[in-house]
Formats: sequence, structure tokens, C-alpha cells
Amino acid sequence: MDKITFLGAGSTVFAKNVLGDCMQTDALREFEYALYDIDEIRLDESYQMLSILNKNINSGKAKIKKYTDRIEALRGAKYVINAIQVGGYDPCTITDFKIPEKYGLRQTIGDTVGIGGIFRALRTIPVMLEFVRDMEKVCPDALFLNYTNPMAMLTMAMLKSSPVRTIGICHSVQVCVPQLLYRLGLPQDGVRYKIAGINHMAWLLEVTRNGEDYYPEIKKRAETGPIIKPYTKDMLKDYPQLLYPEYEFTPEKHDDLVRFEIMKQFGYYVTESSEHNAEFMPYFIKKNHPELIEKYQIPLNEYLRRCKIQIEHWNSLRDKLVCDVNLTHGRTHEYPSYILEALETGKPFTFAGNVMNHGLIDNLPQDCCVEVTCVADQGKIQPCVVGSLPHQLAALNMGNIGMQQLTVDAALTGKKEYIYQAAMLDPHTSSELTIDEIRSMVDEMIEAHGTWLPKYH
Repeated sequence: MDKITFLGAGSTVFAKNVLGDCMQTDALREFEYALYDIDEIRLDESYQMLSILNKNINSGKAKIKKYTDRIEALRGAKYVINAIQVGGYDPCTITDFKIPEKYGLRQTIGDTVGIGGIFRALRTIPVMLEFVRDMEKVCPDALFLNYTNPMAMLTMAMLKSSPVRTIGICHSVQVCVPQLLYRLGLPQDGVRYKIAGINHMAWLLEVTRNGEDYYPEIKKRAETGPIIKPYTKDMLKDYPQLLYPEYEFTPEKHDDLVRFEIMKQFGYYVTESSEHNAEFMPYFIKKNHPELIEKYQIPLNEYLRRCKIQIEHWNSLRDKLVCDVNLTHGRTHEYPSYILEALETGKPFTFAGNVMNHGLIDNLPQDCCVEVTCVADQGKIQPCVVGSLPHQLAALNMGNIGMQQLTVDAALTGKKEYIYQAAMLDPHTSSELTIDEIRSMVDEMIEAHGTWLPKYH
């Protein structure tokens, strides 16, 4: 059946971008778009919005259907797109930040690594495994595209537990080089690059312009400036939570100081944002060195701030999306429509995908999830072999891979000891807390999450 199922369809803005893109793709225009969410109000809002879009930009060719029965939403699907969040902002995201803060452990984003990432994975993996068990019954040949964080841990758990074809997709590689060059005021024509590593910690291994190494110019400009503010209010009118504070961007004070420091010390630029990478490593957020927060412009509790703004903004955005009979849409740079178009037509599309490391990166474990270039073509997706990463980059990745593997082990076995071990291996957590503090914090977080977590023994 020509059917795309969107799990977490109550994410209305994201559903508009992803499925609106599909409606503007000839090979996908007449598909059924099956919408599923446990929040029936948000589900209905997305259904109304997409029905209007289908009429306005697709001549009503698609079939837009909403489901509260997940099995029926998945039945016969050819493609499944996942964008759920388990536990939401309140209570679970608040818990992920507030309990660690009691122990002096501060976070910025807390959704991919660190203690926040660990617990987001532990409450999400069981739900994701329910998805694939359903898929095994009613659409075993479907392709599962995962957008939900923590990307590496969720994708790893899926691929270890089920034969369902799963690939993780994320924005950070997609925007890395364009944003870097824009921020530095450097030309983008004739630029080619190679990126590989793990999700939110992949590396710009090579970057050339017109065949010449571009890294020397990038590093020079990062030191001397000018540094340009990456976004304006108009560019982020639908995403105000991502706006940066108003100040003059200089080489000494801007929004990307952490990544520039990583590039200076280790030789390579990393894909995900500075505020996020500050918590991937043990060097930047330290309770005994509060001066580092100002030095590197690190926004603590940043994800909590963004969630509050996003929730408030939705109240004003809802009517604009749901009730506007003239609503339209232009195809975005989100990956799914291009991936599915390639699979349907054979028109090749290259993108960054999260897959198991089966012979792709030599000096990372074979049973971890890596982010590498993938090529979608007629009916298949082929990850590209990278070879070895520079040793220092592999070592930085390994600091987080062990934590990811043990978190997945905890979720798949129900053993609480693996949660302690995952937290003790996390670079940021282990640099700030003692073993006893870590175990106590983990126990408190398990207790606070209550029924959002399965029982651990």
C-alpha cells in the first residue's frame, strides 16, 4: 500500500514541514498520510491543517486520515516517520534537569547525552519497541525513519531488537557547513565536504572550495572574525525559541565559542551546536569553574527555556496553522520527502543517516550507532564506508558511545546496574560527581520518573 504513517503527528509544525514536503513530491502526492498521536486534540489540529494543505497545494490528491488506534495507523504502511516525545516537558524534561541540578550537575539541552539523555532513552525505548512489534505484525517491510532523540540510543535499540528497517535522521549534519560558513562570512559556492562520527558529535573531516582545502581559511576566520549572527527574527518567526540574545557578535563573544575551541584543540569542527556540545565533553560546564560559563557563552538550562517559549508560541501559532483556509507550503530541506522520492523513483539522494556501524568506521565499535553519509536509490539505502577517524576524534566519540551502549543494555535487559554504569561513563557526569553521588542521583531520578519508566531490577 502507498501509505506514510506519521507517529507523533500532534507535532503540527513538524508534520506540516515533513508531510507538506511529501505533498509537493510527485511520487508521493497520492499516498495515504496516516496520522497517529495519543493527544487527540493535537492530532485533530494536525489533521485539519494537513487537510487544508492537501486541498491548497495538492489538489486533494492525498488521503489524509487520523488514527487513535496505532495498529490500524501502521497497517500496510510503506514508510513510517517517528517524531514522538515520551513524558513531555512536564513532568519528565523538568525532572531530567531539576534533580541533577540538586547534585551540582548542570545541563544545557539534556536530550541526547548526559543524565538527561540517559533517562529520555530509558522512557522512550520501551515505547519504540512497541512500535516495531506492531510493525512486525502489520507492515514488516516498511522503512522506519526516526527523528526522535536521543537518536543514537533509540536507533541502536531498534536495530538490535527488530528486523524492521530503521534509519535515524537529524538536522545537525544538514545545516553544519552552511551555518558555519554563513557565520564566518565565507563564500559557499564550490564547497564540498565529508562528515562522519556519531549523532550530534559527527566531525567535519574534510572541507574544500573549488578543490582547495578550506579548513585553513575557516580556522583563521574563527580566530579573527568577523562573526555573523546566524539567524534573524524573520528567519525564525515560527521557531522563536532558537533566537539568540541581542548583542554584537565578535571573535571573543558569540554563540559558537565551544565548537571553535574544540576545533582549535582537536583540529576539527563538530556538527551539533556549541550549547549542546558543551555537555558532550568534560571541559566546559564545571561547578568549580563558573567563569567558563561566561567565557564560552554557555546557556545553562537552555532546553527548559526553549520548551517554555515553544509552548507559549503554539497558542498564537495554532490559529495561523489550523484555521487558515488559505494556508500554503513550500518544500523545505527536511530529509524525508527526498529520501522517499529516491526510493520510489530511483533519483539518488545523499543524506546523513544514523545506522549500526557494520564496517563503516573502523576505529569505532561495530555494535554502536554511527552517523555517516547514506545514498537512497531505487528501493534501498546504502551507508557509505568512512574508514578510520583521526584518533582524537574517535576517542571523543568513544567517551559517549560506552554510555549509549550501556543505556541500551539497561533498556533491553531491565538491569538497573547498567543505568549506574552508563551515568558513571558519561563524560560530563563523571567529571562532576563522585560514584556515590551518581548512584544516589540515578536512584532519585528512577523514583521521580515513576510509571514513565519500566521496573528495573
